[in-house]
Amino acid sequence: MTTETKLIRFDWAMKNLLRDKANFDILEGFLSAILRQDVSVIKILESESNVPDFDLKLNRVDILIQDQQQRYVIIEIQNCHISAYFYLERILFGTSKVIVDNVKLGEDYSEISKVVSISILYFNLGLGKDYIYYGNTEFRGWHDNQSPIFQRRELDKTLEKFKSQDIFPEYYLINVERFADEMKTDLDEWIYLFKHATLPPHCQAKNLDKARGKLDILKMSPEERHRYDLYLMALVNERDKIETAHNEGWQGGLREGENVKARKIAQKMFKAGIDIETIATMTDLSPDIIQQEGK
Repeated sequence: MTTETKLIRFDWAMKNLLRDKANFDILEGFLSAILRQDVSVIKILESESNVPDFDLKLNRVDILIQDQQQRYVIIEIQNCHISAYFYLERILFGTSKVIVDNVKLGEDYSEISKVVSISILYFNLGLGKDYIYYGNTEFRGWHDNQSPIFQRRELDKTLEKFKSQDIFPEYYLINVERFADEMKTDLDEWIYLFKHATLPPHCQAKNLDKARGKLDILKMSPEERHRYDLYLMALVNERDKIETAHNEGWQGGLREGENVKARKIAQKMFKAGIDIETIATMTDLSPDIIQQEGK
């Protein structure tokens, strides 16, 4: 029986390994699977998470790519739900910022490049049954519900036809936890990698076999392995802290709610003429508090 090869987590790889041109083929394989076309990575651009100390960015890792079609592709990995409030607004801001930052003042609007945002999420964002969601901006007729074909004349006098989806940003949300490990497509094989940090044998997706070789934990130097283990420990600890804070906040809110309810009941009982000792027994409130509520 063939055993699975344990691989480096994709967020760690994206921050430390995949920015090397020699490893662009791994990113190209994933992008080809999700965009359903052959993708070549031209260069990696600076993004806001490129800080010197990787451990300062446990929750989120992102990378900004420019491909052969001059598109800008943002790949973001989000580990914890606590940092994802207003997430849709954030990715909208992210794509808008890329557009603005990469068009110089005074340049023609034709210089604006298409932006694609891909989010790999280790929590369930919103309600739904699917594990991959896609969104774009599409114009439709008010009465006939048909998508218009836009056109413009190029400098060489040729007529270009296009749809709104060719211009506006596209968004992909991958909910890793909803993936049921059923690999029906090339993209499913990549999501299996994101979920388990390993690959089953006989994968067919483009360049996934190269990921198996380049992301093998056993090929890390002792120093790299030590830093990687520290990262995994820090990530687990941070998740535990967030979960603990969430539970304590929920329990604290529950206790506070129960206390408010008990005070209201005590107030009504006091006004009804019930003696303080009986009220204290029924509500677990102190006599002093009951007297205050009765004023």
